Amino acid sequence: MTHETETGEPSTTRRGVLAGTGMLGVAGVLAACGSGGGSSGGGGSSLAKTSEIPVGGGTIFAAQKVVVTQPTKGEFKAFSATCTHMGCTVAKVADGTIDCPCHGSKYKIADGSVAKGPAPKPLPAAQIKVSGGEIKLA
Repeated sequence: MTHETETGEPSTTRRGVLAGTGMLGVAGVLAACGSGGGSSGGGGSSLAKTSEIPVGGGTIFAAQKVVVTQPTKGEFKAFSATCTHMGCTVAKVADGTIDCPCHGSKYKIADGSVAKGPAPKPLPAAQIKVSGGEIKLA
């Protein structure tokens, strides 16, 4: 917002500056929600090829906040990569568990259930689509 000073010059008000700053924030959020950066087709964004996910292990996709596991050959599961204890991002998949670095919580790669606390509940499942050797977010 602007108003004129005694000399007739336009002057920016504090309210106008704050409103403009708020609109920039909204524009940034809307832009971030826009393009998904996915591959062609309607199946969501591509995470990896199935061959890139180790059998008996998994891979963490920090940018998407998801972890994809392959408990047994050809079986793919996906879970939130956010620990249910304090909200840290899980850091590794090893020895059949998804491990959080913050307080030592561990989750089973087969179903996301808690293998070792202090996590109070399982990792929520994430939706993926496996097709043509590719794993996509659903």
